[in-house]
Amino acid sequence: MASINGTITLISLPVIFDGLGIDPFTPSNFTLLIWVLLGYGVVTATLLVTVGRLSDMWGRARLYDLGFAIFSAGSVLLFLTPSTGVLGGWEVVGFRLVQAVGAAFLFANSPALLTDAFSSNERGLALGVNQVAFIGGSVVGLVLGGVLAGAPTFYIAGHAVPAWRTIFLVSVPVGLFGTVWAYARLHEVATIRKGQRLDLLGNLTFAAGLTVLLISITYGLLPYGGQPMAWPNPWVWTGTGLGLALLGIFLFVETRVADPMFDLSLFRLRAFAIGNAAAFAGSVARGGVMFMMIMWFQGIWLPLHGYSFSETPFWAGIYMLPMLGGFFVAGPLSGRLSDRHGAKHLASAGMALGAATFFAMATLPYDFAYWQMGLLLFLQGCGMGMFASPNQAAIMNAVPPERRGAAAGMATTLQNTGQQLSLALFFTIVILGISGGLSSSVSGALVGAGVPVPDQAVLSHALSSDPTGAIFGAFLGINPMGLVLQQLAPYLPVPISTTVVSTLTSKPFFPTAIAPAFLDGVREALLVAGALTVIATVISFLRGGRYVHDEVVRTGASKGVDPSAPTPHRTEE
Repeated sequence: MASINGTITLISLPVIFDGLGIDPFTPSNFTLLIWVLLGYGVVTATLLVTVGRLSDMWGRARLYDLGFAIFSAGSVLLFLTPSTGVLGGWEVVGFRLVQAVGAAFLFANSPALLTDAFSSNERGLALGVNQVAFIGGSVVGLVLGGVLAGAPTFYIAGHAVPAWRTIFLVSVPVGLFGTVWAYARLHEVATIRKGQRLDLLGNLTFAAGLTVLLISITYGLLPYGGQPMAWPNPWVWTGTGLGLALLGIFLFVETRVADPMFDLSLFRLRAFAIGNAAAFAGSVARGGVMFMMIMWFQGIWLPLHGYSFSETPFWAGIYMLPMLGGFFVAGPLSGRLSDRHGAKHLASAGMALGAATFFAMATLPYDFAYWQMGLLLFLQGCGMGMFASPNQAAIMNAVPPERRGAAAGMATTLQNTGQQLSLALFFTIVILGISGGLSSSVSGALVGAGVPVPDQAVLSHALSSDPTGAIFGAFLGINPMGLVLQQLAPYLPVPISTTVVSTLTSKPFFPTAIAPAFLDGVREALLVAGALTVIATVISFLRGGRYVHDEVVRTGASKGVDPSAPTPHRTEE
């Protein structure tokens, strides 16, 4: 459920904004839209390492249960959001940040708890199921958001519950049950490391640096000064530089304190370092591209196949399900196989399969046959499952038991940060790719629709100068041409006939007009994603053989080896 809430607003955002009475296309509201979409991920990425470190000090089961309680409180607050309008929108952002704090406790502790509870020859399967819940939840969130957004009104104590509140209500019973169940049934297995001090300076520099960096990069996606993106904005560059500087200070601090938050010594363990490097490269390659795929479905393919723009958010989630199916098949199975044979070959093959699917997707036309895309999405899911489960098991097997909370937090932070960076990277690639050819493709479509010559330049400039707005319009389930005509009708030199307006607002016009330019941008993104995934494949293959820290310590302890020290890598195959 915590993973579902990371993506549930991607599909249901139009219903949420409509229920609150907010126009997402008012420039002053665009910042609000970005925070509703991405604030959850920014907060979880920022807190994971800190939470993981605290769980090693205070108990993983205790903080896991606390996470359920905080998550439930955030869910209840979201359902009860008291205001409407822009104030209500910022209340939703604030309550989602509360929810994200609870999610960080859950994400950081679940791999460590499972590693504690299962022996080394069972962890791959256990962590594979956990990875299915984590990554699968992000795909389920797309579908569930669409289902709840279109669900009929239901009543509580005779009062109608709007659809946008239902989207947040679904988390409440799960959160409350999970809080009680975890408190009653979950017990501490690992030994709590007492006598350690909290690394306050490390926590502050890390949280501030990562937050400033991710926020600055996110704001780089907004329009600025008549340009489609804000990368030239000096505030964006200043924030990015400040964030990187603070992270540099953080790394310096971590080498000087006795009890560091980010245990850099763990990177001396080859299995831990290689596993995290490969996962980070894979998350950068995958996160933003999946977002682009949803836009491809919503803005191009689905309208061309007769779906109204208001229906596309839900159906985009449905048509992405083969990827989830592939992950469900390959995740637990690969985890089980890695228990016997190690992660090297399975994880590397999974990344290689992912790279092949990215390159294959880049060859598809914009109006592809669905069986082709469905097959590639299924194979992409299989590749993700083949990599994620064995890799997570390899990372957690490599670390000392008393450091598993910190290790899980570090690993999840790197993956979540990679996804946030991926979104900025690939959104930039796609928008720049679109900008290059959008003017000519739109102009040709306007001529073909019979738009009067004096109006062609006005409408062409409106669409080509703001590709971000056009893409977000389709993403939010709104026909961008309808918005453009509504805004510009009073300023057109020649009134447009009803017949031409009908043509411009028809389902196929916008996707046909934008598709050639959009496909250029998406192909560039897919090729970059494929190249990054090839790099991740090579990194993964360098991990060596199966390595289990517990087994090495038990073997080394009888020979006078210090069990508390990070153990150098040993190949056991």
